[in-house]
Amino acid sequence: MRRLASIIIWASIIGLVFVWLPMMVLVRLFDRDPVRYKTGRLYRKLGLAISRVNPNWHVEIEGDTDVDHRLPYVMVSNHLSNADIPVISNLPWEMKWIAKKELFDMPVMGWMLKLAGDISVDRKADKRKRDTLEKCIYYLNQKCSVIFFPEGTRSRDGKLGSFAKGAFELAIREKKPILPIVLDGTQDCLPTKSWVFKPDVHIKLKVLKPVFTNQYTKENVEDLIQKVREMMLLQLSDWRNIPHSDIDRLAQQQS
Repeated sequence: MRRLASIIIWASIIGLVFVWLPMMVLVRLFDRDPVRYKTGRLYRKLGLAISRVNPNWHVEIEGDTDVDHRLPYVMVSNHLSNADIPVISNLPWEMKWIAKKELFDMPVMGWMLKLAGDISVDRKADKRKRDTLEKCIYYLNQKCSVIFFPEGTRSRDGKLGSFAKGAFELAIREKKPILPIVLDGTQDCLPTKSWVFKPDVHIKLKVLKPVFTNQYTKENVEDLIQKVREMMLLQLSDWRNIPHSDIDRLAQQQS
């Protein structure tokens, strides 16, 4: 029964993608905003539709979602699974995603990423990394937020890994606030190496209070990282009702 239900859900998701692509092309033709805001926002609504078409996912959103959608933030989120992206797309504003270059090379999905104006990063090429930074700065200057997964890769066990400096150095350099987003439950959406959805998955998303970066410099970027990471750890600890040291992969590596 779960396999049949999963087939229906996947078919619905594929159907949504092929409906959305021509819609995005049409909107893009008339989107004169330099950051393609309307096109990108339409793409996020695909993520929202995907999360809602799956009856197994029950998404609960906490925190202040009534933010000025053209006051740019550098957003950061923990990363648990591929379901993170459609779940975060439930938030009612546009943000440009930083995604690995390989995704942009894919048919259909890559086309949609490019139409939305999302940001490709090639981790193997230093010049491409600089291009990514310049693109992020451009979007922030045009009053559009950008979002990073500072862990870089998905956490298979739900523990919070180390954070790369990129998002935080960008926020300090451009004097933009960090907006932390915390997720839990998406790690249970799909079993590892399986296409069959788990039933009745309760997913939590919380928008934490913004962290302003005026008092930070490149020299004390680690203090900013520690502050934001600690906020995320405490929220995960509260949700799971366990000591935050049990969720902190760095603490376990040091012990």
